[in-house]
Amino acid sequence: MLRLFVGIGFPPELKLQLSLLCSGMPGAKWVDPGNFHLTLRFIGETGESLAADINEALARLRARRFTLELAGTGVFGGADKPRSLWVGVERSPELVALRDKIEQALVRVGLAPEPRKFSPHVTLARLHRPPIHTLSGFLATHALFRATPYPVEGFSLIASFQTKAGSIYEDQADYPLLY
Repeated sequence: MLRLFVGIGFPPELKLQLSLLCSGMPGAKWVDPGNFHLTLRFIGETGESLAADINEALARLRARRFTLELAGTGVFGGADKPRSLWVGVERSPELVALRDKIEQALVRVGLAPEPRKFSPHVTLARLHRPPIHTLSGFLATHALFRATPYPVEGFSLIASFQTKAGSIYEDQADYPLLY
């Protein structure tokens, strides 16, 4: 069984920009900068046969290249129980169109539709009872964060392996986007 998701990887320069945000927050378990990515669709535990079907469906998908802009910070879980800290993604019709094509392809091979609304982000940290005033300060300080725009030339099927030190991600297949 493989634990899979579909995502967009980042170049080293963008990972470095994001990593510079990763400090000054008690209760934060920071994501390893090598693992920064944008999840387009979480799939979960999958057998090899279904993984092969997923790969074939994604390989047939056609979409155009586009530019991605990361901007701002926020939390999931709300002010009372924040559980993760993230960098947002500027509105991008091309990103949403790609995500929708991926969703349609995965549903066609038998996966249940994703029930959650697509909320593109890059997770910076998992939070465990951070001091709310410190978290508010972090969000205010980084509210105007903007990364250098990044040309998205493809996406990947990625396996996640859990270890004591954290998750390790390994690309299973890469899918280029069209010019």
